[in-house]
Amino acid sequence: MNLWSDFKNNNGKIIHKWMHYFPIYEKLFSDWRNKNVVFLEIGVSKGGSLQMWQRYFGPLATVVGIDIDPKCKEFEEDGIHIRIGDQSDPVFLKSLEDEFGQFDIILDDGSHQMKHIFETFKFFYPRISKNGIYAVEDLHTAYWSEYGGGLDEPNSFVNISKGFTDSLNAHHTRGALKPDFIADNTLSITFYDSVIVYQRGNIPIRKAPKYGIDSTAR
Repeated sequence: MNLWSDFKNNNGKIIHKWMHYFPIYEKLFSDWRNKNVVFLEIGVSKGGSLQMWQRYFGPLATVVGIDIDPKCKEFEEDGIHIRIGDQSDPVFLKSLEDEFGQFDIILDDGSHQMKHIFETFKFFYPRISKNGIYAVEDLHTAYWSEYGGGLDEPNSFVNISKGFTDSLNAHHTRGALKPDFIADNTLSITFYDSVIVYQRGNIPIRKAPKYGIDSTAR
């Protein structure tokens, strides 16, 4: 069963997701099914999405949810770990790393506040597994002032991520940008409607060789 079918047929706890996210999830996460994946969702809400992720990733997965609301602890069950804390608090985030180890996938569906999103990203992105995925959803809030966003707001996560596309290509800027962690440890930054995804990885050799026979040679 795919995620969309699971969502539509859900008779467990409430899951609240935008419809167009499901093809994105399938594209990003399908290779991680039935593996020893360590998955973190920021924002527990009614607990239903954590159940969905547990069903999707399978019995080998470690599924973790965090929320600032203590009431969310009641949604903890076998195979689903819930911890209560502030997603922008590095001490709390470090405690998660200490307890669960390195995360492979992080999905930020938390406060949607731009400051919180970036603080969590700064802490965890360098710490996820070397081929891991970091996804932030509901980024329509990046255009809303009550979430610290705005079209020209430099601290919105959308605008920060636009800047990171230059970092991603720093090796090609002829010295205009010094390669940083993003440049050396990121394969892609993908923009979707309301979702931005960072794929960890590196390119050990940057070369453009030629192979074949040049039929135009004299």
